[in-house]
Amino acid sequence: MFLRIDHVGIACHDLEEKIAFYESTFGLTVVSREVNEEQGVKEAMLHVAEGEGGASYVQLLEPLSPETAVGKFLAKRGEGVHHIGYGVADVTRALQEIAGKGVRLIDSRPRHGSMGAAIAFLHPKDVGGALTELVEAPRRSS
Repeated sequence: MFLRIDHVGIACHDLEEKIAFYESTFGLTVVSREVNEEQGVKEAMLHVAEGEGGASYVQLLEPLSPETAVGKFLAKRGEGVHHIGYGVADVTRALQEIAGKGVRLIDSRPRHGSMGAAIAFLHPKDVGGALTELVEAPRRSS
């Protein structure tokens, strides 16, 4: 079902500071910046590598306010890994299959994600404590 690790989401207090760190320390390059009002974050996607299943990224997340999910995460746990995103071919089909195995879904249907992806989250209590995101990359025309 999983094609690759699409990204690792990192919660941070200062997006610009973390971007500078990842660029200078690891040589990563920002490929996308977005404000996602629905999720309450400013974010940057930094390219890590290309693989057989597609690209992988580090996603840096700064909350738009302390009341957002990422804002609450930072207040409780501090900066660090917020979630792991796995690439799938069809997020709707993956949700149906996973729900059929008894895993609770945060999203029962896909929603808009970074760089035009369709995404959905699984309940962390059913996935070993890790907030898990399914990511269907947008179709690219050739």
